[in-house]
Amino acid sequence: MKIRLGMVGGGTGAFIGEVHRIAARLDDRYELVAGAFNSDADRARQSAEALGIKSDRAYANFSEMAGAECARADGIDVVAIVTPNNLHHAPAKCFLKAGIHVICDKPLTSSLDDALDLKRLVDETGLLFAVTYNYSGYPMVRQAREMIRNGDLGTLRVVQVEYPQEWLSTDLESTGQKQAAWRMDPAQAGPGGSLGDIGTHAFHLAEFITGLEVKSLLAELNAFVAGRLLDDNAQIMLRFANGARGSIWASQVAVGHENGLRVRVYGDQASLEWFQEQPNQLKFCRLGATAQFLTRGGVAAGSAANSASRTPGGHPEGFLEAFANLYRDFADQIEAFKKGKSINDLGLSVPSVTEGVKGVQFVEKAVASSENGGVWLSLES
Repeated sequence: MKIRLGMVGGGTGAFIGEVHRIAARLDDRYELVAGAFNSDADRARQSAEALGIKSDRAYANFSEMAGAECARADGIDVVAIVTPNNLHHAPAKCFLKAGIHVICDKPLTSSLDDALDLKRLVDETGLLFAVTYNYSGYPMVRQAREMIRNGDLGTLRVVQVEYPQEWLSTDLESTGQKQAAWRMDPAQAGPGGSLGDIGTHAFHLAEFITGLEVKSLLAELNAFVAGRLLDDNAQIMLRFANGARGSIWASQVAVGHENGLRVRVYGDQASLEWFQEQPNQLKFCRLGATAQFLTRGGVAAGSAANSASRTPGGHPEGFLEAFANLYRDFADQIEAFKKGKSINDLGLSVPSVTEGVKGVQFVEKAVASSENGGVWLSLES
């Protein structure tokens, strides 16, 4: 039996909503059966009709949906929340209280207090909660993580993550472009602009790939476009718990870059480099040796990469497949939960509410560091 999925936000025409729906469909593990797709009741109903949702399961708002679905014998097992940042906390809390698992787009919330509130509810209810830091679903990202855990790089020294884009190099939000408008509105996005939108991805990958925790940071945030209320460029120095050092550059005013997410990890024995625009390759350099390019689906790939690959080597995989890997892995968790089995091993590759809280803390600490002239601030709990 397929997992019954509901959705809040993401009506027809919404980019991220369709990405979630494709990801859920790719392995045929879920069936979208209910939704509150828009805050406008008419548009919500039209989206439901276009998506083939029955009229009695097309809801005007998330609270109505949570109440009705938890009362049905065939109610949803899990809900995907794909709204702007400020609208993550309330629906996630509502569905957790209704006994329904949650998949939430990143960042988890627009404030740390709200993020901690959701963490508390997850701990109290024992329900499952996933945050879609989707780049952790790429096979060669998981390959890098596996190699580091196997000791292939030796002791880690330096971690550098950059995420440059150019799409907000002009005052796009003032033209009414929806994606730009809410991302640069503090009331909807929270305190971080590029920091919250793409910087949180970079921060999550720095910890996910290396297995290290960031101990403290120093940040400088800038809004280069005149009149912009949130940062469009973030430069952040990191100190890791093991003594390694790192940096994050997240920019949406980097002319010439489309989606240039790049991760470099340097140990005392070897290094790794992964570039999102060429996601099927991983550059591996041993000290004093010729560089190797490991490929997804190739003989050199390990079990972590192979288990996340869908097609033979040489057939490109990318953004949608990586997103679907998170949905597939979370489906495994839900099935285990239903059977009363442990999800400890299954949860390793799916970002949870804990990683969600860390991302929101990262944003708030970086903002505070920058506002105080660029000072080191602790991220330790």
